[in-house]
Amino acid sequence: MSNVSIIIKEQLKNARFIFSMARYEEKATYQNHYLGLLWQILNPLMQIGIYYLIFGLGIRGGRSINGVPYILWMLIGLIPWLYINSSLLGASKSIYRQVDLASKMKFPVSILPTINLVSNLTIFLPMGAVVLFFLIQSHFYPTIYWLQLIYYFFCMVVFLYSVSLLNATITTLVRDYQLILQSAVRILFYVSGTIWDFETKGIPEIIIKVLRLNPFYYIINGFRDSLIFQRGFWENGTITLIFWLTTFVFLILGSQIHLKFRAKFMDIN
Repeated sequence: MSNVSIIIKEQLKNARFIFSMARYEEKATYQNHYLGLLWQILNPLMQIGIYYLIFGLGIRGGRSINGVPYILWMLIGLIPWLYINSSLLGASKSIYRQVDLASKMKFPVSILPTINLVSNLTIFLPMGAVVLFFLIQSHFYPTIYWLQLIYYFFCMVVFLYSVSLLNATITTLVRDYQLILQSAVRILFYVSGTIWDFETKGIPEIIIKVLRLNPFYYIINGFRDSLIFQRGFWENGTITLIFWLTTFVFLILGSQIHLKFRAKFMDIN
C-alpha cells in the first residue's frame, strides 16, 4: 500500500501541472487541422452515426430495448466507451512517448497517464451534455438517480488510471504489448454491453454472469441504470464489491511495477 500512497501523492502534488499539460495536449493534437478542436465533436458523432446505422437500423431494425429507443440506449453506453477506448490506448503510450519530456521538466512519469485521461475529457463532457439533452427531449427527466453519474464517473476514472498505469509501464518495457492491448480493447467493445444487450439474446445464464464481472460493463450499465432504468448501485452489491476489488488489485499491481522499473525508463527509451 505504500506504493499506492506514493502514486496518489504524486497525482495530488502535480494536479495543477496535469491540467495545464492536458490543455496543451488538446491544442497540440489538432493545431494543424482546419477545423481544430471541432474534430473532438465531429469524430464521435461520425462513429455514433455508423454504429446506429449498422446495429440500430440494420441489425435491430430500429427496435427499442426495454421500452427505451435504441439510439438513446446506445448513446448512453457509447459515449463512456469512446472515452474509455481513447484513454486506454492513449494512456498506454503516454510514458514511452513523453519520458524524455518528463526527464527535462522534472516531474514524475506516473502523471503522464493522468494527463491523457484529463485531456480526453474534452470529448466526454460535451458529448455527455448532448446525451442529457436528448434524454430530456425524449421525456426522461432528471431524478435522484442521476446523482449516481458522479459515482460512476469516479469509478470510470479510477479504474482507467489503475489499468493505464500498469499498461503504460508494460508498454514502455515491452512495445509489443501495445498491439496486444489494441486487440483486447476491440474485444472488450463487444463484451461490455456498449452496442448490444447480451442479456436479451438467449445467451446462457452462466455466460451472462461472467460478462457482468467485466468492469467496463459495470461502468456502462451503471450510466444506463442511473439515467433511464432508475436503479441504484447498491442493488448490485456483489458486482460493486468485485469491481472495487478488481480496481484495487490493478492499482496495487500497477503502482508496484511502475515504481520498480521507472528508474530504467530512460535507458529503455
